Amino acid sequence: MSDSLSRSGAGLQETRKLPSVVSRLWVLSRATFGRLALVVVLGLGWQWLADSGLLNPLFFGAPRGILDRLYDGLIVTGVLLPDIWASIVATLIAFALGSVGGIGLGLLFAIFPRGGGFFEPFLTAFNALPRIALAPLFILWFGLGLPAKIAVGVSLSIVILLSSTLAGARSVDADLLVLARTLGATPTQVFFRITLPSAVPTIFSGLRLGLIYSLLGVVSAEIIGSVNGLGVQLTQSAGMFDTNGVFAILIILAFLGTVLTWAMNILEKRLLRWR
Repeated sequence: MSDSLSRSGAGLQETRKLPSVVSRLWVLSRATFGRLALVVVLGLGWQWLADSGLLNPLFFGAPRGILDRLYDGLIVTGVLLPDIWASIVATLIAFALGSVGGIGLGLLFAIFPRGGGFFEPFLTAFNALPRIALAPLFILWFGLGLPAKIAVGVSLSIVILLSSTLAGARSVDADLLVLARTLGATPTQVFFRITLPSAVPTIFSGLRLGLIYSLLGVVSAEIIGSVNGLGVQLTQSAGMFDTNGVFAILIILAFLGTVLTWAMNILEKRLLRWR
């Protein structure tokens, strides 16, 4: 009797979940359709303005020409694929190094607040520097290859991760810390059971930004001077007044940034299920 009741209860819960899942899928599909419709409408309007002569394709390009560049560079000749891979590899390496360094320093300064206070003016001064302006120095030190691109990406991402880690560690409820110490918790227990779990959501927010800024740093270094990468293709297209090619590279960069952010959001949801 109890087994039948439990099975019926489980079936009722599944029946209740089904409409909610369907409704969520409907909302997502409707939003996706709306976004695609907006892109199509804007593209058609842009193409009409270019065909009618209201916009000069030499300066503003045209969707048809941009799609031709994407199709040729990605499918027909595949000339863009090695550069895309080079930019992605440099971005991921820069993001990994910047994350380890930024989070490590942030946690270290959270454990030793006096040290963080001592170095804070130096970090503020470094953060105020336009790190893109340091790219020529990095290229001078490391050459036109991968290390220079990684250095620029790390210089952008490490400060973001350091700031987000410190902000997360300092946002812990003071009453909770006092209560833990009153109950006899050691500093190590307070750090690993209270401070670090409380800082994780803020750290992931910094990781999302750090990933995008790593990509920006890598592409900026490629624009200033490199042997491969999307930034090199962007500079070459601009130098030849190929506006369609410039827009094609920008679309690829926007797509990469969107995919990286989407992947980071999925990783955050999976790792933070305990919340």
